[in-house]
This record gives sequence, C-alpha cells and structure tokens, in this order.
Amino acid sequence: MIENKRLAGNAQVSVQNVQNPLSRLAPSASNRGFSTMFSTGSADSRVLGSQTVTRERILIVEDEPDIAEVLRYNLEKEGFRVEIAGRGETGLETARHEPIPDLILLDLMLPGMDGLEVMRALKRETTTARVPIVMITARGEEVDRIVGLELGADDYVSKPFSPREVVLRVKAVLRRRLPEAEVPAGERLEVGEIRLDIAGHRLWVEGQEIPLTATEFRLLRLLIERGGRVQTRGQLLSDVWGYAEDIDSRTVDTHIRRLRRKLGAEAERIETVIGVGYRLRPEDAEAIPGSGPRPA
Repeated sequence: MIENKRLAGNAQVSVQNVQNPLSRLAPSASNRGFSTMFSTGSADSRVLGSQTVTRERILIVEDEPDIAEVLRYNLEKEGFRVEIAGRGETGLETARHEPIPDLILLDLMLPGMDGLEVMRALKRETTTARVPIVMITARGEEVDRIVGLELGADDYVSKPFSPREVVLRVKAVLRRRLPEAEVPAGERLEVGEIRLDIAGHRLWVEGQEIPLTATEFRLLRLLIERGGRVQTRGQLLSDVWGYAEDIDSRTVDTHIRRLRRKLGAEAERIETVIGVGYRLRPEDAEAIPGSGPRPA
C-alpha cells in the first residue's frame, strides 16, 4: 500500500533524488492497474516539450487508492493541482463545483455510478460539457472504451499503464486546449453545406448549427484545410491529438465515425482510403465509389 505520508515525504526531495514510489510495493502491485516499470524523469521531450510550471487542476475519479495516489504523485510532480474522488457520484459533484477542473481522469469501472454514467452527466451540463476527459479502462473493456469516445471523451489509457504514459496523454490533451494563433473575427471555412466558424468554434451543416467537442472541431478543421489530401492515422494523431507516433489508431477511427454522424448529409465528404487513412473531398471533386462512410 502506498502511504500518503511516504509520498508527501518524497515530494520534498529534489527530482534527481526522487525514489520510485512503487519500489516498495508488493510484487503483485502491477496487477492492480499500473506498471512499476517507469522512469521518474520527464516523459519524452519530443512529445511533452520542455518542463514548465503549471497549475492546471486535474480531477482523478478512481476507486482504487493505490492507483489514485500513484497518479497524484506523478501529476503533482509535473506541477498539476490534483484532487481525488473515489466514487462516481463524488466525482460528479466535485466536477460541478468551482473551480471547474481543467481535465478529468475517469475510471470506467466505479462502484455505484459508473464512469459512462458520470460522463453522460458531465456532457449534458453546460458548465462541464467542454471539460476534457481521459478514460481509464481495463484491457477487456473495448466496447465501453468505444462508447466513451463516442460520448465525447478525448482519450483513454488502458490498465496496466505506466504513470509516464498518463502524464503524456494529459499534457497532450491540455495542449489541444491552448488558444491557437489569433484568427480574424468572421473567418470561415466552407465546403459544400459545411460552414466552420474558426474564431467562434462553431459548425453549421445545411444551415443548422451542430455542437462539436474541441477535438472534433480540430479534426474537421484540419481535414477541410487539407482537403483532397490523404491524412494517415499517424498524421492525424500527431497534428490533432499531439502524439509523436501512432499510439492507437482506434481513437482516430472512433472520432471520424462520430464526426460523420454529426455531418449528416455531408458525411460522405469524409472519405476512407483503405489501408491508409482519411481525406475530405473538396467541393469541386467527384466522390470516389466506395470511399464514403463505412465502419471505421
């Protein structure tokens, strides 16, 4: 068991001398959902960039104290403010109260109100609908993982995981929320019946406004701006999600499927290039037979 007292003591040590907080755990600890094989150093600088002091607030909704405390330790070491909730109901109430968290790490298998129920509730409320969510799932929960992504989760990590991987994904998701280069008011991207208001982060399809998550907006914008050019899953993961390599293409496929559903009659503009990736068909180009919406 990880003792808060020991973690608090370790937190006072300089980074060079920090002991691995899992080094004194029983050998079976890795079976509880995390890997003991990780470095106490910063995650890959190619993906995370240089270390900077940050004060974003992270809410961890996780019912296993060992996992929650290891995540807290590693996130706080990176400068995040961390709060833990051990049940779904508690996590939902915590997320609703000011200050609203900047990101939620949400376990799907929770006692009482499970993670998917919590996510549905968060996405229904205006104050929490745009809070990024990274799911924590077990290896065998692929169906729940896909449902979670379709409900609007930004990413996921599967148990057993390395805390370094979690930090990487948290930073990548938060980096996507940073304001991009200033866009002149009124600037829009248009193709067919799709109208994308860049400055306002709004989408209209056939004159009807369609709500998008921040990730969906970035994905659609990139596809429109690169219209006609094939984008591999690796390129999309790098340019939209901020990853340096193709970690898991299922994330891309699920978001494409969800985006097509929202585009309605214009869904066929996002074409699947089998074995390669996706492209958005420009307005003056003919559709390629068999390249429209299909199981991603």
